Amino acid sequence: MSAVLQYIAFLVILVVLAVPLGKYSADVMDGNRVFLSPILSPVEKLIYKLTGVRKDEEMTWKTYLICVLYFFFIGMAFLFVFQMLQDKLPFNPQNIDPMSWHLSFNTAASFATNTNWQAYSGEGQLSYFSQFMGLTTQNFVSAATGIAVLYALVRAFVRVKKTTIGNFWVDMTRATLYILLPLSIIVTIVLFSQGVVQNFAPGQTAHLVEPVAADSEGNWIEGAKIDLNTHTVTVHGKKVDDAAIITDQFVPMGPGASQIAIKQLGTNGGGFMGVNSAHPLEDPNVLTNLIECIALLLIPAALCFSFGLSIKNKKQGKAIFAAMFIMLVVFLGIIAYNEQAATPQLAHDNAVNIAMTDDQAGGNMEGKEARFGIAQSATWAAFTTAASNGSVNSMHDSYTPLGGLVTMLQMQLGEVIFGGVGCGLYGMLGFALLTVFIAGLMVGRTPEFLCKKIEPYEMKWAVLVCLATPIGILVASGIAAVWPDVAQSLNNAGAHGFSEMLYAYSSAGGNNGSAFAGFNANTPFLNVSIGLTMIFVRLLPIIGILAIAGSMVQKKKIAVTAGTLSTTNSMFVFLLIFVVLLVGALNFFPALSLGPIAEYFSMIM
Repeated sequence: MSAVLQYIAFLVILVVLAVPLGKYSADVMDGNRVFLSPILSPVEKLIYKLTGVRKDEEMTWKTYLICVLYFFFIGMAFLFVFQMLQDKLPFNPQNIDPMSWHLSFNTAASFATNTNWQAYSGEGQLSYFSQFMGLTTQNFVSAATGIAVLYALVRAFVRVKKTTIGNFWVDMTRATLYILLPLSIIVTIVLFSQGVVQNFAPGQTAHLVEPVAADSEGNWIEGAKIDLNTHTVTVHGKKVDDAAIITDQFVPMGPGASQIAIKQLGTNGGGFMGVNSAHPLEDPNVLTNLIECIALLLIPAALCFSFGLSIKNKKQGKAIFAAMFIMLVVFLGIIAYNEQAATPQLAHDNAVNIAMTDDQAGGNMEGKEARFGIAQSATWAAFTTAASNGSVNSMHDSYTPLGGLVTMLQMQLGEVIFGGVGCGLYGMLGFALLTVFIAGLMVGRTPEFLCKKIEPYEMKWAVLVCLATPIGILVASGIAAVWPDVAQSLNNAGAHGFSEMLYAYSSAGGNNGSAFAGFNANTPFLNVSIGLTMIFVRLLPIIGILAIAGSMVQKKKIAVTAGTLSTTNSMFVFLLIFVVLLVGALNFFPALSLGPIAEYFSMIM
């Protein structure tokens, strides 16, 4: 019962906070005055003056797209250079060496695309300068780009017989200055107050209360008895010759809280530490876990309500939200059930008590933090793969086959179950166009959405938007499956090993960034192929959405009649869910059958 209450609490808090934030965000992006305007409006005007941006100058969709692409590649190039030269740049107290060219490319592509896939350990391979000036900056601007592109599409639905869809630089500034920055400041202060690291001090060394022993490969030796006087390690009375005795621990420092706040709020996900929010200096307690977990979906959920307000049709925003929320609840339930029920192997001969009691977490606790247990771990796993976030507080590689399948499937659906900031909603609107087109064919009517006709031009781009993720994932993972060196990066053989690889490309293709932690992706082929996948799946939907916006803004509105398909009722909500799941099931069932589904049947047989 306590676990169920935790799941309900997370969902209720998310909705309660999303509604007012949605109203605020709609006012910001529509150019209305908000309560922060007296403070931030002068700053906004100063930014326009310094950058030469004309606030009232509007753009066609092609000009808007050129600005998006220009900004994307310039930002990616700067981040690449920061990492390649970090040994020569300031704020590097650990004297960390530059990254390899292929890892720098992968990381630059990852953060510029809002994916934040990490083939490195942050505290050991990135300087503070690369962290706060490179990664944190991209966490803000990549998220703001998603909001900007979304609102370009929103204006296209609202305007009639126009040619312009807004100004990219204005949209970027407003999204960053009024939405992302204030929320990040609040979350940073709260996280810092709870013990999340935030400084520029070099890493510290702490003396362990009890020494531990590791073998020559760095693996912890269980049951080891250590004699510090003779510097010997024995296991069951036998001396271990190649063992190392560890008496000190490295404690990473740095500007963590400020990056963690925007990594969650901006659905970025790149951890300051290698183990992400499973690290006590990123996520110290239950309060920080709640705040960081809610932040995962807060802005994507709020933008559903912003959408309804901006198009002057609140029911439409609620319908889109309902479709996303229903899928989230169902998928969360599947993960929670499977992780709590654990596996037949855990219950074999009563070797492990899988029942939850006051003194026993029960279920599958492998790879999960004892501080948070199954409920908060499962909730985070569902939220982070529903959003294109990818931060973790437990290791998805250790989840049950069906629990891991759901985390993978949510990414493979295109990250439209709330998804990334802005991009999740415009991806779902692509599915909405596809849904009304299918419904129109069924009843013999020209498809309409928001009182505008959906014609072949929009449908071609909508299909590309919906299929960009499957194309990117399946093509790239198919090539990787036959690439000779990839097998050496797997931590497991068989079906689970295939799942590790498929998850990596699903994460890249879904602009998510999480991983089955056992997969070593830091090789030239994997860094380059995963980086290219992230760029392809980020930019193709943006091009498609802006092309649709350019066409829709020129159309006139048509009157609603008795024969018009309602896109705000329960029938449309479930039809939209059906289309989203149908696309995912048809595209990914063969691949999933070779991975988590095969693993599940081998487990129960």
